[in-house]
Amino acid sequence: MQRTGSAHWSGGLKDGKGSVSTPSGVLHQTQYSFSTRFENGIGTNPEELIAAAHAGCFSMALSAQLGNAGMTAESIDTTATITLEKTDNGFAITASHLDVTAKIPGADKAKFDEAAHAAETGCPVSKVLNAKISLNAKLIS
Repeated sequence: MQRTGSAHWSGGLKDGKGSVSTPSGVLHQTQYSFSTRFENGIGTNPEELIAAAHAGCFSMALSAQLGNAGMTAESIDTTATITLEKTDNGFAITASHLDVTAKIPGADKAKFDEAAHAAETGCPVSKVLNAKISLNAKLIS
């Protein structure tokens, strides 16, 4: 399986503008720029898209791990917080923190924690990120 996304950029770093698109049409010439990345401009940015991808990937991986443990979640809500920092080698994504709340009536907390940690390391987006990944998992039964 392969998926694609595309970007277009015009101009210099600080005064330029770009857009990102996906063949599905979910993103269609969605604006991004220096101000959307490093300030509070309107539009998206690569780190926001990676955060959404990590949250979505982790949620699916957790659902699979819970299924392997004989549990099905009523709901899984995940927020990923990406940290972009300036390092000696330039800017880098240095961390992704996952906050997840799963509603699983009658769930075994130990099995839930085991499933959450397996999903944290097993999620394909976690595997591709060269960053510290942390997790705060909350179970609601």
